[in-house]
Amino acid sequence: MTFSRRAFLSSSGVALAGVTLATGACAKAAPKARYEITLTDAEWKKRLTPAQYATLRQDATDVPFKSPFLNEHRAGIFSCAGCNLPGFSSRTKFDSGTGWPSFYDFLPNAVRTETDTTLGFSRVEVHCRRCGGHLGHVFEDGPAPTGKRYCLNGTALKFTAGKT
Repeated sequence: MTFSRRAFLSSSGVALAGVTLATGACAKAAPKARYEITLTDAEWKKRLTPAQYATLRQDATDVPFKSPFLNEHRAGIFSCAGCNLPGFSSRTKFDSGTGWPSFYDFLPNAVRTETDTTLGFSRVEVHCRRCGGHLGHVFEDGPAPTGKRYCLNGTALKFTAGKT
């Protein structure tokens, strides 16, 4: 049996995500940068569901292939579930085969990135520009025109159908 690079990385990611979720190794403190929306831990817990809190504030990762947004194909905007900042248009959404909603670009002034080494190797983490919520990661294996794959957690997003 042969595997493509993406299939290998996807299956490895699924296994790693399972181990990470099971051990809680992915949990870490929210980013320390200054953001427009800054709430206390208690305020975030009131505002978000437990799954949203774990993802947005503690950098947890969704279980692959479980997000309802994976198969969301209507026109619309995907926003941060923490502060409703529009982040991604359905026009840039594509099926990456990885099990997470994926986009090849973000809306202007929507995200910040930083290096993430929590798993022992370097990745680029994607945060909401306004509240600092952990949205997912970006990789260099996406489609044209950007070549990027913004691999996002569905629990970090809200979807509004309509204009893109």
